[in-house]
Order: sequence, then structure tokens, then C-alpha cells
Amino acid sequence: MKKGCWVIQLSPLSLYDINIRRQLGSLKHHEEEKVATLGGSRHTHHPSEPDKGGRNKPDLTAGRHCLLHRAGRLFISCFTGVMAQSLDIERLDLECQFNNTDHRTDLNGVDRLIVRRGQPFTISLYLRSGSFQPGVSSLSFVAETGPQPSEQYGTRASFGLSPDVDTSRWSAAVTSPPGDMVALQICSAPNAPIGRYTLTVGQSKIEFILLFNPWCPADDVFLDDEKSLEEYVLSQDGIIFRGSHQFPQPTPWNFGQFESGILDICLRILDSNPKYLRNPGKDCSGRRNPIYVSRVLSAMVNCNDDKGVLLGKWSGGYDGGVSPFLWRGSVEILRNWDSQACQPVRFGQCWVFAAVACSVSRALGMPCRVVTNFLSAHDTNSNLTIERYIDENGELVQSRDMIWNFHCWIENWMTRPDLKADFNGWQVSDPTPQEKSEGVYCCGPIPVKAIKEGELTFKYDAPFVFAEVNADVVTFMKKKDGSTSKVTTATVVGQKISTKKVGSDAREDITHLYKYPEGSDEEREAFTKANHQNKLLQQLQNAGLHLAIKVTSDMKKGCDFDVFAVVTNNTQSEKMCRLVFGSCAESYNGTLGENCGFKDLLNVGLSPGAERRIPLRLNYSKYGSHLTEDNLIRLAALVVDYSTKEAILAVRHIVLENPEIKVRILGEPKENRKLAAEITLQNPLPEPLENCCFSIEGANLTGGHVLSERLSSTVGPGEDAKVKIYFTPSHSGLRKLVVDFDSNKLCHVKGYRNVIIGK
Repeated sequence: MKKGCWVIQLSPLSLYDINIRRQLGSLKHHEEEKVATLGGSRHTHHPSEPDKGGRNKPDLTAGRHCLLHRAGRLFISCFTGVMAQSLDIERLDLECQFNNTDHRTDLNGVDRLIVRRGQPFTISLYLRSGSFQPGVSSLSFVAETGPQPSEQYGTRASFGLSPDVDTSRWSAAVTSPPGDMVALQICSAPNAPIGRYTLTVGQSKIEFILLFNPWCPADDVFLDDEKSLEEYVLSQDGIIFRGSHQFPQPTPWNFGQFESGILDICLRILDSNPKYLRNPGKDCSGRRNPIYVSRVLSAMVNCNDDKGVLLGKWSGGYDGGVSPFLWRGSVEILRNWDSQACQPVRFGQCWVFAAVACSVSRALGMPCRVVTNFLSAHDTNSNLTIERYIDENGELVQSRDMIWNFHCWIENWMTRPDLKADFNGWQVSDPTPQEKSEGVYCCGPIPVKAIKEGELTFKYDAPFVFAEVNADVVTFMKKKDGSTSKVTTATVVGQKISTKKVGSDAREDITHLYKYPEGSDEEREAFTKANHQNKLLQQLQNAGLHLAIKVTSDMKKGCDFDVFAVVTNNTQSEKMCRLVFGSCAESYNGTLGENCGFKDLLNVGLSPGAERRIPLRLNYSKYGSHLTEDNLIRLAALVVDYSTKEAILAVRHIVLENPEIKVRILGEPKENRKLAAEITLQNPLPEPLENCCFSIEGANLTGGHVLSERLSSTVGPGEDAKVKIYFTPSHSGLRKLVVDFDSNKLCHVKGYRNVIIGK
């Protein structure tokens, strides 16, 4: 340091160099130390004011805006010929309780430091007495992540003390007056790679975990809505919709992203992906980008190409694993994968893949929600058309192109700087292995808006997702003589696209975000962009025959009921036709099972303007043993006009209702107080239930475990199955207790109860 150079330190803002003089005005040189009091006292670690979400949030960054905004003392010193001296650190306090609460990571625990990028955190250095010299002491920092940290890859950052923290880059500042304790604010860059970090402070090392920060405006996952952040990042439970578009059924799910050990498992998933194994330095660098991370997760939640989490299975039994319908949440799945040395967990289907991906996304700090697309097309040849074939009895002939009753994927919220403007926001990512993308079973991310606008050249996998919600459906009849003829049908894919509503268990219809109204000018423009101008919107409002399937509202599993084929003659002449009306069990992905009821009427006469209503009886004795765990039955009616040879097909998918699970909470719901859930289910079947078992789990309710109670006796028709299961909540707030009932005849019935846990 040159002779006669003034050094100024402002506390608690930090050490200031000579540039401070520009802010304070001209200063006269003095040979003795002058002290000017700005007022107040040093900042202490207590909350100041609540943020939008009602949480007490300390004001850790205001000091950089105005010198007078911080309380403290201004020290003006003159040093002559003094060399910078390193601080002699005795110990460090990472202030985990304070920092994790401030960074909204405290539900992960407060025994280690977990922070979000682009937001300052505080650590305290305890020095050997008298070793800190204002203006003389120096301190250097090195932040590193990954096994091959490199400044070139952005996985290593070196920095020193600044006047105050700069939230646009790695920086550090002192926030305490001189003494044997130094309070530091440290801030990561808002685009730093997420993951495990080692921070070297002088000669000392600390470890912490860095996550995405959707509360930080400079982070690519920034979401400027507190209620949405509570739902899409902090909420540990939710609702996934299954069933059919006529009867969307809510399924409760425990995401459990803050349960013990889950964050470590999520980081292990990243470290197990093939890109990391090939080039860990480059992969860790890519973790700065949510586009890259979401694509890695899309591949790693399934195990088709790698050491992924879940193995899918859509047919046959589930020997060697468990039914996908068994799972109530992601925690058990992730822990099983981790404890089994990254061997895939058996088995999953689309909603399980999506739910696990949602858990991992939220754990890492990316806003995420599970989305269900009803009547979802699976286009295998990328021609945006689903070609289906039926025989002369109206029975579907299987092909690779299929229409799933529903399909689940996830959306992550992020910016898309790699695309043109206005395509930020929700991005589709699909972890269910269906088709390969760049040689790997993954899909996305692709902006939801790109799907709506028909921008099929945008990354990633836009044509496949576009087809899922927009593909044409063309049906042909294969005749016995080998010829085919086109069949009129009204199937429209991409209906009632659904997600859980923010702050409620209700269904939110987001179809309008994916597609314009059918037949609108905007829809035609979108299809023009997609080079798909042959959209076949057959409205069946013609002057010929009209066919529809009608059902009753009371279709419960265990009951006998009627469904109806309704044929209307809209012509001025009498019609004679053949009606084939059949039903079969079905899986949600369109796989057909055994026949549940069939009727073939060769001579159905219709006078001009007449309507015929033909019933088909579905008996439990017939369908009960054929139902899959989806409880789905496919109804298909085919009418052939003898005079014109025109064939009309109507298809409907019905979901049989499971009985309601009733849950009553016994005891006062308070933190760390034992409670009982009294759970009841009435047997709706005309036969007894054996091997009955209730299971419960819930984030911060059951300690991250599944709690089960098995009944020792059978439950007769109309009788109640009832148990009490005890649990102890660990955190206050609104929680969801997820319940599952299983037996030999009634499998994986789901229910839930929202519980408000007091302090």
C-alpha cells in the first residue's frame, strides 16, 4: 500500500477502498484516525418484515442501495507502508437456521447450508483475538462445484471482498464492525451451476448446496407470483388427474421433495446421468441452465438408456416389482432407487413418471406442475395423423399409433433465451419413455406456446407433443375381403388438459394454453405453420345417420348398469341398418382387454326423423374379473347403412367409480403430537374382500415413511373395513394425508384428507 493512501471502512456494509471517497465527497488527509458515526448498531440476525408469503424475511441486501440505509460506524484510517494480511480464522458459523429459513430451504433441515442462487447468505468468522485490522486484513474466496472445477466451464469462481454484495455475480462483503468476529455476506451468481459446492474462505473450507432460485429476478426460473411459488415449488403434495375426459378423477400424490435425504437423491440422479459420466466438467457446467437440467431429468426418471429411476410396464403382471397403482408418492420410489444402488424401481406408468419428475424439479428449485392430457395421441411416424383400423364388428385392430385415455407430463417454468421472444414460461417435459429424442428416451422441454402456435421447428420435440394434443384421427374398416373403407367418427384428441389449481384441490382446465378452439381461424393458422393443413374436423352434423353413446351417471364398481347406443335418422327416407354395440376392458394407454358385453343387431329400422335407443347391459359378474386397475371400459358402437354402405363409429370410455374412503382425524392436530387417522371404506362388491390393507403417507406427517395397517378378517358385501393408524406430524401448516386401500378384489383405492397442523 502506497504511503499516504487513505483506506475507508464502512460497517456493516463491508471494507471500502479509495472509491468510497467519490460517494462521501472530498476528504481531507489526517494523520490520526477519525471516526464518524452514522447512527444505529450492527445488524443482528433477526427478521425485519414479512415478505409477500407472510414469512419473516431479513433485509440482507439493502445496504448496496444507499450508504445511509445501513446502521453502523464509518472508520477512516491512514496506513503507511502496511502490507495486506490474511485473516487468521479460528472457526466458521454457517448460520444454517437463519440462511435456510431466509432461502426457503429450511424444510430440508437446518443442519447444513442449502441456499438459492443470486441471493446473499450470511456466515460468521471467529478470529483469533486482535487479528482483524480494518483496511489491512485481506480475505479471498474460491467457490467450486463438480469433480473438475474450471473457470472456463463456470464451475469455479475466485473473488475477494467488495464494498457490498453484487447479486449479479459471485461476491462477498463484510457486514460487521472490526473485532474478533466478522459477519460476511456471500452471494452466488444467479446463473451459477446448481449442485454441491466447496467454498474456500481464506485457508478454511465449507460445503453447501446451491439450488435454482425462482424468487430471484435474474434467475432463468424466476416466477413473479408468490401463490404460484407456494404451489409449484414449496408444496409437497398435490393432485394428479386420471380417468377419462368425461370423468376426470383426482388422485392425491405426496411429492415429498423436502423429506429427509430426498435432495441428496436428486443430486445423485444428476450425477448418474450418462452425460456426467462421459464428461463431468461439461455436465456440471450445463447445470447452470434449467433447459439442460430439465432435459437430463426427462431422460433419468425413466431407465431405458441409463441408470434411471423407474422401469415402465403397461401390460401383463407385475412380478418382480409392484403395480404402478400402488404408489402414493415419490418418496418411497426415490429412496428405493437410492438404496438399491441406482437399480430401476419396478414399475411405473405415465402419472408415476411425471410425479417423480415433479418432485425432483421442485427439490432443485424449478417451478413444476403435473399436467394431464385426455385423449392423448401417440404418433409414432411423425405425420401428425393417427390411423386406426376396426373390423366389421367395430373392434379395434391394434397398431403402433394409439390414443391414450390420458397421458401425464410435467411443465417447468423457465425462460427460453435460445428461442425467439415470447416463448418463456411453461415448458413441456415428458419423462415417460415413448419415442427417442436425439437417440435418448426423453422429451422436451418445448414451450407450451410453441405447441399452440404450431412452431414445430422449436427445440425440443415439438412435433411429438403437438401431435399428442392436435393429431388428426382417421378410422378405416378392414373388411373380410381385404378391402378398407373410411369410417366417419368424431374423435378429437387433446381434451380437458388439466392440472391442479393453485391453492386448491380443484381441477384447472388449461386446454386454451395448448390449442385454439377447434375450427377457429387461429387454429387454422397454427396448423398452417405446422405444415398440417388437412385437419379433418368432422362435426357429424350431416343429413345422414347420427350415432352417439349415452351413459348414466351412476356407474360404480360392483354394480350392474345399462349403456345406450342412440341412432338418429336425419334423412327424409326410411333407413335399414346394422348396429354392432360392444364393450371391453381397457388400460389407460388404449390397450384392450376382454369382452364385457356385446350386441349385434342386423336389422335396425328407422323411419324419417326417428331415433332408436338400444341398451347394452353391463353386469359385474361379466366385467368384474376383466377390469384392469384403471377401472376403464371402452364402449364402441358401429352403424352400417345398408343403402349407402356408409359406416359410422362412436366410441366412449367410461370409468367405474371406486368407493369413497372416509378419513377422520382423532386428537388435536399439533406439531410433534401423536394423532390417529380413523379410516373407513364400505365394500361395494357383491362378494367378500380378503387381505384388506390401508396405508397412509404424507409430507411432514408420517416421517417420510408409509404406515400400514392390515385387517385380520374378511369384509363382506356392504360391510365396512375400518382401521386406526397413528402418526406424528413434524411441521405445522396445511398438509395432505394420502390414503390407499388394497385387497384381493378391490385394488389401490385412493383417498386423502387435508389436515391443518398447528404449532
